[in-house]
Amino acid sequence: MKTPADGSLLSAELRLAGRLDARFFALLDALQHTGSINRAAATAGLSYKGAWLLLESACNLANEPLLETATGGAGGGGTQLTDAARGLLAAWHTLQTEHRDFLRVQEERLAQHPALQGLLRRMSMKTSARNQFAGTVSAVEIGPVSAEVTLALKSGGHITATLTSAAARRLKLKKGKEALALVKASAVVLVSDFAGWQLSARNQLAGTVSRIEKGAVSSLVVLTLPGGATLTATVTHEGLEALGLKVGAPATAVFKAYAVMVATQP
Repeated sequence: MKTPADGSLLSAELRLAGRLDARFFALLDALQHTGSINRAAATAGLSYKGAWLLLESACNLANEPLLETATGGAGGGGTQLTDAARGLLAAWHTLQTEHRDFLRVQEERLAQHPALQGLLRRMSMKTSARNQFAGTVSAVEIGPVSAEVTLALKSGGHITATLTSAAARRLKLKKGKEALALVKASAVVLVSDFAGWQLSARNQLAGTVSRIEKGAVSSLVVLTLPGGATLTATVTHEGLEALGLKVGAPATAVFKAYAVMVATQP
């Protein structure tokens, strides 16, 4: 499931016969208006070869011709849709309208379930940050220059973020507001033994190593936190060996407050 540009939570791709999609019908639509496969391909965002491949594939499966091609003559030649192709295009436009109406109705039905709608909205953000945590603002202190925000995670525990005061006001952060905390895996330091030392980093989440994915240069280490949420850190192979990390071993994920990005819905 993905979130379309209009912010709705439901989306689905309409296809006819399992292969005729919006790209194919955009090509037919452009061909009907231009009478030229070359111009239609450019309008539909396809290469000339790609356009022909789509058209030939559909024409080979059709019971009757979809295209009429004329060469030379007073009109200069060109390609037109047959009645069969125009009927197919008209059917597509009708189905597309009904498809959009169906999704709109389901979106309205989804709005009647705030908890499910909130879950989907939290899942809809696309970001390169490996760690994403849903929570509620439990404390916010806005100073002249910077602000400190603490999120109570839905899975348990807290994460503190430091951001500019302007950003905090723009996000309209206040106690009780739902928010996401985003943390890049590269910003997380793993500690397997504090040896009596204390760290200045505000965020220290203890968990258990549940997965290690070794790459060419570094490894991704996944911790499972007490509430069931997971947190991923990037660790060099040398660091992995020095810490003696293995699946089932305890470890603490440490990251500074300024490494946390906060996201909210308007």
